[in-house]
This record gives sequence, C-alpha cells and structure tokens, in this order.
Amino acid sequence: MNEKDITELTELLATPKKIAIIPHRSPDGDAMGSTLGLYHFLLKLNHQPVVISPNNFPNFLDWLPASETVLVYENEKDKVAKILNEQEIIFTLDFNALHRTGEMENVLNKLTAPMVMIDHHQLPDTYAKYTYSDTGFGSTCEMVYNFIGFLNQKTLIDKTIATCLYTGILTDSGGFRYPKTTGTTHRIAAEFIDLEIDNSEIPTLLFDNNSYDRLQLLGRALQNMKVIPELKTAYISLSQQELDEFNYVKGDTEGIVNYGLTIKGIVFAAIFIENRDEKIVKISFRSQGTFDVNQFAREHFSGGGHINAAGGKSEDTLTNTIKKFETIISKITI
Repeated sequence: MNEKDITELTELLATPKKIAIIPHRSPDGDAMGSTLGLYHFLLKLNHQPVVISPNNFPNFLDWLPASETVLVYENEKDKVAKILNEQEIIFTLDFNALHRTGEMENVLNKLTAPMVMIDHHQLPDTYAKYTYSDTGFGSTCEMVYNFIGFLNQKTLIDKTIATCLYTGILTDSGGFRYPKTTGTTHRIAAEFIDLEIDNSEIPTLLFDNNSYDRLQLLGRALQNMKVIPELKTAYISLSQQELDEFNYVKGDTEGIVNYGLTIKGIVFAAIFIENRDEKIVKISFRSQGTFDVNQFAREHFSGGGHINAAGGKSEDTLTNTIKKFETIISKITI
C-alpha cells in the first residue's frame, strides 16, 4: 500500500464512521479471522463496524470473538442491502473480485462509499479506491496485522484481535507448513502468543472439533479417492446423496482435498462436491511444488486462487465434470 493511500486512510479513519467489512462467499478461517480481527480493531478506534458475510460460515469458526454479530446477506437480503447502503467505508478482505461474494455483488456494484481491498490472491480487480494486494503473503490476516501497523496503531492489538488474526494465519499456512510461511510470520505469531492467546486450544477448536457424521463422511470421501500415479494426481468426489447420507453441514468437507497430497508421489489433488441447491459442482484444487492450480482453475473451471491452492466450479453433472477433469489432465504435464 503506497504512502498516499495510507495517509488518506489515516485521515478517513480519524473520525468515527459506519464501516462494513466483507469476506468472500463461503468464508474460511482466513476470511473470518481477518474480518473479525479488523472489526475489533475498528471498534477500538470508536467506529461502528459490521461484518457482513455473503452466506453462512462454517460451524468450526463460530467460537471466534464476535462471530455472533456477523450479518449474513443470504439470510436477510433486503435488511443487509439497506445496511450496506448506509456505510461510509467498505473493507473487502481475502478476495479481489466482487463476483467472489455471489449475489451480493449486485448490491456492492451500486455502492458509492470508498472501498478498501486487503488481499493476497493473484490478478486483483480494480473496484477498490484503496488496494493492499500482495501475493507474497500466506494469509490476509498477516496483511491486516501490517495494515494496522501502517496506521501506527499496533499498540491497540490485544488478545481478542490477536486471536482472530492468529486463526487465519494458522489455517491459511496449513499449520505453518506452506511455502509462504516466513520468519516474519512466526514472529507475528510469537507476538500473539505473548498477548496470551490460547495457541494450544485454537488448533483444537479449528481442526479437532469433529462430529461422528463428519468422520463418517471423511471415510466415504477417502473410499471414493481415485489415484492416478502416472499423472501424479489424486481426486475425491462426493455426491449430494452422500452428503445427505452423513447429514452434511457447512465446513464438513474442509481440508479433505489435502489428503490426496499426503500420498507419496502425488503433486496434484482435487475434490468435486455436488451441490444440487446451487446446481453446480464445487471444486477445490491443491498442489505441491510449481504446478499452478490457480492457472488450471482459471482456464478450465471458472475459478482461481493461489499457485498451490485454488477453487472452481462446474455447471455440468458430477460425472461429466470428472470426465472433463480426467481428459484435461491426461493432456498436460504435471
């Protein structure tokens, strides 16, 4: 973020304002951690912030401080649209194109309030007046920490803010294992631990809070895994019928795609999840090394993300989507 933008934002935030903070649709730990971390920070500056999620967030994130205050656009469209139109500043976190908010894009496109983008994905759109975009960071939460520093307000970071930001750093770094985890990332985490966040309990809340149904769904997903050793690829599929059989709730499939990469020799992993309500197949891609799943998702499945983690979708059937995937990977070098 350049000095001019920092100066203007410092002036904008010098007096109390109504501020909306928005994550992407189907928010993950980084999206919710960054938005709620910024929410608590702006409260300390005497603003009137509100976090507005395009749709519901997973249950395993409902312990985050102030998660109960989050408004969900899909649940109250007219009410939330009215609130959005009353805001003086709009922060968009962990995404860089308004279509990532789903139907809420139609409302956001009509707003006149200045927008601030904080994001670490590739190829940002130009909708924001103020843009802090850097693919070098492993999480948006780490960027929010820096943003607070740009405003010379790091002394306001307390245990509550740190808990939110640590959550996003932990989840988007794969437990500090992914390549974009730097020494600085660890130093920030150490600062948060010094603020007495519960760094032993947070991973338990995020990763070990399973239901019996979720474990049964995981078992089915692993049974469905197909491994193609010669293409260094493994993929999983889950039909709507299988989701229903195990009483699926949002968040139950989080992280399952990563199991493919735990197999020796596998570089590319995918999961295909049928969603009859939305009439699409949701897809997650993961890779190791230099294979670019962001480019793969953009070219073939209307998606995008990072080099090693991306998402996409298909409006075809689950069977046809998988056939298309198999055809594509048989023609490329992984």
